[in-house]
Amino acid sequence: MTSADETPLRVGVFGLLGSGNLGNDGSLEAVLGYLRAEHPEAAVDALCGGPEVVSARFGIPATRLHWYRGEYRTASRAGAVAGKGLGKLVDVFRTAAWVRRHDVVIVPGMGVLEATLPLRPWGFPYSLFLLCASGRLFGTPVALVGVGAAAIGNRPTRALVRWSARLAAYRSYRDAQSREAIRAMGVDTAGDAVHPDLAFALPTPEASAASDAPGPVCVGVMDFHGGNDDRARAEEIHRRYLDGTTLFVRALVEDGRPVRLLTGDGCDAPVVAAILDAVDSPLVTAADTASLADLMKETAAADTVVAIRYHNLICALRTGTPTLALSYAAKSDALMDRMGLGAYCHPAREVDTDRLLEQFRALEKRSAELRQTLAERNADATRQLDHQFTALTRAVFPTNDHPHALREAP
Repeated sequence: MTSADETPLRVGVFGLLGSGNLGNDGSLEAVLGYLRAEHPEAAVDALCGGPEVVSARFGIPATRLHWYRGEYRTASRAGAVAGKGLGKLVDVFRTAAWVRRHDVVIVPGMGVLEATLPLRPWGFPYSLFLLCASGRLFGTPVALVGVGAAAIGNRPTRALVRWSARLAAYRSYRDAQSREAIRAMGVDTAGDAVHPDLAFALPTPEASAASDAPGPVCVGVMDFHGGNDDRARAEEIHRRYLDGTTLFVRALVEDGRPVRLLTGDGCDAPVVAAILDAVDSPLVTAADTASLADLMKETAAADTVVAIRYHNLICALRTGTPTLALSYAAKSDALMDRMGLGAYCHPAREVDTDRLLEQFRALEKRSAELRQTLAERNADATRQLDHQFTALTRAVFPTNDHPHALREAP
């Protein structure tokens, strides 16, 4: 317990949290669970994208990540362009002041070192660089915990990501490909560990009772337009993905299978609406999910899951449900391989409905066997995450939670 004359350990969490992405918030939930269990006296607050959501849901103080409120809106008028430019300058001082108030800052998971979805260098990569540079300047260790990384073609984005990684005091990754990507950017990763995604530390709901009748199929969808390097053909990629997924859902309905549509971000709603309109069957419904816990309840009740979003896949795998990935990045392939389902990946950019149906039927034939495999892999993932949290405490937390011990150490 903290004595009356001792300042509590001050821990900050940072990222695009509370902005509508359920995977990001799930990573935060896992880290908060760790902090409350291992460092219960710590005072925790956030610098994040959706401070009102984070405060309401997780009960911690939160500050807006960007000074300029229109940061993620396209700036077409001179006033908006000027506001964004001024915001970048103001954020230098805001971020530095926030970091300086803390003893440790944690970036909980997320794909903060990748650009597998459209991303501009002056957006989040710039914010992450400001965070890590401020941490190095003020002696506040910044820990990138269980993050995702990938090769980045855009040179300014790659430079910001490389320097962010170099300036961080601690790095761990959610798969080996992420570590290799950062090593290829010129960062020494010899001391960096690989562990399962942080969401595997979250509790799971009870599985639904077994039934002889065919159960629902959860189909996780996404407003998918390709990645940073696909901007020229983004609409073509989106149309091919949406058409292929819609045909797949229609084929399931024709077989009499109930289909439950899942999302992972608020921006996915138009895809759900398009599929519901195109298929127009009472067998197709959309789930209302506000957290990874909600997603896990849906996937636990399903016979099978077919999904594209990374954390939709994690929720399905975490609940032990046989899963087929519509893969848009190496991280999905790595996740499926880690969990013993590497054979059940299908390219999201080139959805072939006939081939997808073949893979789906093959997956269902092996359902009982794969559920046993997933149970074993989940137990191993839990053990590995326990080791990660122990290593994190040793690496960046002051001894006995004394707030100045780390900075006074040689």
